[in-house]
Amino acid sequence: MKIHSILQVLILINEIKAPEELARELENLLSAYGFDFYGIWINHKANADLSDFMVAGHWPEGWRKAYTSKKYAMIDPVRRMLMVAQRPYRWRDAINNYKNDPYRKRMLRLLQDAAKYRLVDGYTFPVHGRTGLLGYVSFGGQPVDLSPAELSLFESTMRRLFWRFLELRGTAAELEKLAVLDTELTKRQMEVLSLLADGLTSNEIARELQISSHTVDWYINVIQEKFGAKNRQHVIAMAFRLGLVS
Repeated sequence: MKIHSILQVLILINEIKAPEELARELENLLSAYGFDFYGIWINHKANADLSDFMVAGHWPEGWRKAYTSKKYAMIDPVRRMLMVAQRPYRWRDAINNYKNDPYRKRMLRLLQDAAKYRLVDGYTFPVHGRTGLLGYVSFGGQPVDLSPAELSLFESTMRRLFWRFLELRGTAAELEKLAVLDTELTKRQMEVLSLLADGLTSNEIARELQISSHTVDWYINVIQEKFGAKNRQHVIAMAFRLGLVS
């Protein structure tokens, strides 16, 4: 069974001493499953050149340049899912989550362009730390159906591979240092955060706590700054990952 190939790589990861050897093991595994391309990335800004942050990978030649030049990162449903996903997800599922998005037409053009580079479908595995998303692993090509057991094993393997690549390249300690976050919040900040995570608006939170909506917005901005979050949705996602709300 191909599932034994995942277990074999998971067992061998710590014994491998060179990133090139680790890449070969990963490529052999993905090839056995019918995946043509993969990438391991450290989390980057939306307008960045993806190649600047790729730890390892084999991606279609020319695709990253086309992706960046057309500014697809701003509307890419697979990338947008990274900000909220707690678990691995399939690319086509991410796309289906944005059926009513105002940028739907651009998304469809993205899919058409990606297909020209043989990126039809695949899977993405977020890697989280204490500050939220640290990086991710993606692989794909033609559509391949993974069973729940295979997906679970791939998740464990991809997370371990992410850190092993960084260890072999001498950058793991630096990323772990950046992942340390002082999450100490005041009682009032925690109250605002909890209500925000419950889906309340600023006005609704203000009524609940009997303070002004401007004060609520100020608290949220302070929390966002402490988390280094991009927006309110990112604040909520990080709060769940850090275990501050449930």
